[in-house]
Amino acid sequence: MAHIKFGTDGWRGVIAEEFTFANVQKVALATARYFARHKNAKNGVVIGYDARFLSKEFAHESARVIASAGVKVLLADKISATQMVSLGVVKKKAAGGVVITASHNPAKYNGFKIKGDFGGPAHPEMIAEVEKELEPLQEVTSLPVELKSFDELVAAKAVQFVDLTRIYVADLQTKIGFDLIKATRIRILHDAMHGAGMGIPELLLPKMGSIRSDYNPSFGTTNPEPLPQNTEELSVEVRAGKYHMGFATDGDADRIGAVDEKGNFVDSHRIFAILLKYLVERKHLRGAVAKSLSVSEIVPKMCDEFNIRLHETPVGFKHLCRLMTERDIIIAGEESGGIAVKGHIPERDGIFIGFLLAEVMAVRRKKLSELVKELFDQFGEHHFGRVDKHLTVAQKEKVMKFFGGRPKKVGPFEIVKTDTTDGVKLFTKNGWMLVRASGTEPLIRFYAEADSPKKVQQMLKAATSVG
Repeated sequence: MAHIKFGTDGWRGVIAEEFTFANVQKVALATARYFARHKNAKNGVVIGYDARFLSKEFAHESARVIASAGVKVLLADKISATQMVSLGVVKKKAAGGVVITASHNPAKYNGFKIKGDFGGPAHPEMIAEVEKELEPLQEVTSLPVELKSFDELVAAKAVQFVDLTRIYVADLQTKIGFDLIKATRIRILHDAMHGAGMGIPELLLPKMGSIRSDYNPSFGTTNPEPLPQNTEELSVEVRAGKYHMGFATDGDADRIGAVDEKGNFVDSHRIFAILLKYLVERKHLRGAVAKSLSVSEIVPKMCDEFNIRLHETPVGFKHLCRLMTERDIIIAGEESGGIAVKGHIPERDGIFIGFLLAEVMAVRRKKLSELVKELFDQFGEHHFGRVDKHLTVAQKEKVMKFFGGRPKKVGPFEIVKTDTTDGVKLFTKNGWMLVRASGTEPLIRFYAEADSPKKVQQMLKAATSVG
């Protein structure tokens, strides 16, 4: 049987290969044993699941194991976005949460994410404790716990159904200026990408439009990741329907990508910057800012302008979440579309961020394209690109050896500074390149930012030509 290996905030695998009911049972029992020691154990564990193949069944089996191990379960009564589980944990004062999801990954994957009592990704030391509980279970053929039937546990109220959608909708209604959005008649289109966010935004703003908001565990022709190449349909529909903006959420609805009224993709770097400007200048929030090192250099420029402290972390939202729970952070974000804001939960939330972006448009009385232009006029143009390249192990080692040697030049680009906090980040005169090797597959991610789209492509070409 495949060895279960945890990643940043949980475990992911191919359905019916690593991700089997037998393995889910083991991970669920290890998680139950960890949460049983928590100060809030009596309040139980919240479990939710996304719209993937068998997610509901895996969630129900996890609930059965955790409840059989003596920990009460608050189980989502329907498909739920990751942030709904995190919010549910906070509202119910639960010991923690579990989400059955593989987020933005292809349809063949599923996953088991663990959430802390603070309403965000489990800290690494929490994951380490679960792994310690899991180790003696890795090779067993039957669980060392008497499993009761699901119906029996429901009847005994050891498993209780909870409406996480209702809790989430009620919470967002107090945090977003929906009346103003309605009054300014901003027309919004949501692309659910067949993920867990389907139908949720319309509960908050009934007149908004939606696409790919039906149940389709195969996700159609694209992965449920809000990237330019996966949101072409959204761009077309925004233009055709004369919407003022559109936003896409990924498979578990915690990440976001947007398009402006012209159908141009607005990435998370620009969304982050627009929100930072709004939160400081209009909401008058004070505190620090946190970003992963793959996020645009426009953010440090803005922090200098606003006299705000900036924390930079390795890639991975778990690092940002920890900062949000330990420091006074206004906004935290990562390159892949995950953004969290002070006053909400320390968790990525694509739906909340999409509506907050609409609120900015309503308050500022500006189009999304105008908000982007305003940023560039004030802080200079910043354009971003990323390429994921599959390589053999030998090629991967060769490439990382070159960049790890702190080269003075990559292609025609002179390197003026190098940062090895996470991968290798190489600064040029007016931009940067970041090279990061995947720890789980023969893959290298190449990132670049420059003051023109053409230069970004030239930098990516130079970086990916190495080796």
